[in-house]
Order: sequence, then C-alpha cells, then structure tokens
Amino acid sequence: MSLSDHEYPPIAFVDIETTGSHFERDRITEVGIKSLIHDQVETWESLINPQACIPQNIQSLTGIRPEMVIKQPTFENLAAEIARELEGKIFVAHNARFDYGFLKASFKRAGIDFKPKVLCTVKLSRLLFPEQPRHNLDTIISAHHLELSSRHRALGDADLLLQFWRVCEAKLGRDALLKAVNQLIANASLPPNIDKALVDSIPEKPGCYIFYGENQVPLYIGKSISLRSRVMGHFQGALTLRKEMKLSLQVRDIDWIETSGELGALILESRLIKERMPSMNIKLRRSKDLCAWRLEFDEDGVLTPYLVGHRELDPGIQENLYGLFYSKREANSYLKAIAKKYRLCEALLGLEKRIDGKACFGYQVRQCGGACIGHSPIELHNLQLKTALELFQVQVWPYSGPAAIKEAGHMHVVDRWRYLGTAINEEELYELADSGEAEFDLDIYKILKKALAGSFKCQVIPLVLMDPALAHPIV
Repeated sequence: MSLSDHEYPPIAFVDIETTGSHFERDRITEVGIKSLIHDQVETWESLINPQACIPQNIQSLTGIRPEMVIKQPTFENLAAEIARELEGKIFVAHNARFDYGFLKASFKRAGIDFKPKVLCTVKLSRLLFPEQPRHNLDTIISAHHLELSSRHRALGDADLLLQFWRVCEAKLGRDALLKAVNQLIANASLPPNIDKALVDSIPEKPGCYIFYGENQVPLYIGKSISLRSRVMGHFQGALTLRKEMKLSLQVRDIDWIETSGELGALILESRLIKERMPSMNIKLRRSKDLCAWRLEFDEDGVLTPYLVGHRELDPGIQENLYGLFYSKREANSYLKAIAKKYRLCEALLGLEKRIDGKACFGYQVRQCGGACIGHSPIELHNLQLKTALELFQVQVWPYSGPAAIKEAGHMHVVDRWRYLGTAINEEELYELADSGEAEFDLDIYKILKKALAGSFKCQVIPLVLMDPALAHPIV
C-alpha cells in the first residue's frame, strides 16, 4: 500500500533506551512513542525493568539508573500494550534497524510477531538533504535547529524525530515528503548509507563482495554464486542478527569481483581476506609456519610420529604426512587428543620421555592401553595410530605436473596444490603453468581437494608441458 498524496497514514516516531547494543543479550530500559494520527500527536512512554545490569557508561549517557527501573514493569508485562500502540502505524526511528531489531527480539520473547512498515530517518535525511555531509541525529538537530528537551531519553529523542518530520514537510512540502517515504519503505531493508542503485547494479553472478566502512576501510569480504542475493541477505538478516545489524550500520560502500563460478569465488575470497584483513571476518592464517606429522618405524618396530617443520615440509610431494598444523603447539595438542581418544601411549608417541620397561604416566591413570610395557601388542598400537591419523593424511598431488581446473570457460591453474592463477586463454594458461613456484596455502589446499573430488561444476585437465620453443602445453 502506497501513501496518499494528501494525507499521512498513522505514524509512530519511536526511540528506545537499552542496556547495550546486543538485542539478544541486552534489554530495553525505556520506550518513547510520538504518534501522528490525522495531524494529531499522541504520546506514550514508559521506563522498563530490564531485569539486567545497566552498565555505568549507559547510565552516564541516558541518566537511567537502576533505582529508576527496579519497580517498573518488565517488557513482557508491557508487550501487549506497546504492540497496540504501534499497531497499524509506520514505525519511524533513527538508525531504525537498532530500535526495530531490539523491539522485534523483545516482542518475540513475549510471543508477539512484530512486522510493521519501517522508515529510517537517517535514510530520509540522506534522500531529502543530500548536501549534508552527515546524517546522525546530532547533525540533524544542528542543521535544522531542532529543540532539545531530554537528549538520550526515549521520548525526548522520539520528539526530535517528529520535529524533523515537520521540518521536512515545511521545507519540501507534503507531497515530496510522502513520495520520499513511499520510496524508502519500498527499500526498507537497505542500510542507511547504501543507495538502491548501487545494490541494483550488483549482478546475480558468482564472485566476491567487499563491504567498506568509513574511509574505504574493508569491513567484511564474502563470496556467493549469486552476489546480489547474498548481499541483500546480509541486510535482511540485520533485522534479526546482531552481527548483520552491526555490519549494516557501518557499511558505506560495496564493491564486487565476478568469478567464473563457485570454485573461483572460494579461491578469491581466501586470498582477499588474507590480503585486506577486513575487521569483521574470521582471520585466516597464513601458512608460513606449517608443520605436519610423518610416521616412521623405529628400530623396535614402533610406528612413531615425527614432526616435519616448515623448512623441510613440501605438501603434495612428500608421502606419509598427516595433519598440517599452523604451529608445533597445535600439532602436539592434536596428537595428545588422539592419544586420549584411542588410549594410545604418549611415551611411544614421543609426547613424554620413554623409559624401557616402565609404564608411562597414562597407563597409571588408565589412559594408555599398556603397549609401552607389553600389555597390548605393538602391532595393535601401530594400527590404532595409523587409523586415527588416516582421515587427516595430506594428499599427494595426483598428477605428474600442473593441472587446469576448467570452470565456465576459465582455467584455474594448479600445481602440487599451489594455486598459480586463472587463465582465460591458452597463452595465459601456458604462462601460468610455466610460472614456477607458488606458496602453499592450507585454505587453498582444502578448497582444491574438494574440487578434485568433484564438489564443484568443474573439469580437471592434466597439463603436459612441452618445450616452449616447440609447442604450447597440450590440454
């Protein structure tokens, strides 16, 4: 339903105060509502007992102290009344995702489904007053000379939104204001600082997207086989998920890079996250200090793990490697976990000093099967160790040279699990295949293993490199 050119629908200008920014963990301490119905203003407000601590910095900001709310009703007690107050009205708030997200989560805990039309006054200010450099509430107050009553209290801030509405109407006219509201409500899921035209220009193709914050600082990098849908999924999730809400409030720009398919997107995402280190991604570690376990028989026939350090490690070439760990500590922790799970002997594994004829400490506390003192056959211990590590064996590169993984006309060139680059023609393919060494990357290795196992819509083609003076590679 669009808005009439001559009258306003019922509107609720809403502000809330809370114990923090996490709408699943924190709670509401105050709700203020200024309703505009047929040009008449109605007021509703209440302090709310959050049944939770109010941090000192929040008390200093809002002036709401524990003794003020201790005897007030909880949100659950007021939920039905607040829902009636907001029913059938356009929900208007500044950075509306915050207020709406908190109220939606609170209503959900009270068993009420809350789905109003939502209008954000940050977006309204950006649309109607694009010449203003900023659109936070303090800037709007200053730019339009709004009258302060009680800043950072719910009803006082709700009244500021009503004043801003009146300013918009006076400066631009009712028709222009209603047209802007119609436009913004139709695109309500977009963040306040992102234009619809930008999102509309994102293709529904595979690739990676980059969210930027202030000063083009990377916030988040992701990948998808349908870029626009995935980007919009972040913004729609911002109404219910705290991480997505935080991202939506901070994002200022979006960029994207198309790829040939899902495999290309996964490879590019891994590389971009390591290069640009966006603040809201889980950090991917570089593989410069990798190590792995190698199993060898000692002179007594005991299958013993030896740690192969980064300098000696050549994954994809060396056989009998297990694990691939980022540090010696991580490798030892993993081996100890295996020993505990399968009741293996830590002395035979080299995790504690081995004394011939004496039981290890694990045997004394019934965590070792007794292979160290002959109570369990060494052959069984060897078999249990190899079986435990088998799932984590580093796969040897299955080809005699580089291979091309063909994905929608592009060729991802790989040699010994090292990604060499992506080619779009035979000349590039040859250059990449003959380019020499590339650094082994554990995340890329895991992606490529899936590709060779058939997890993506790709074709793996071994390359036979010939003398460059005689021929190009035979594909």
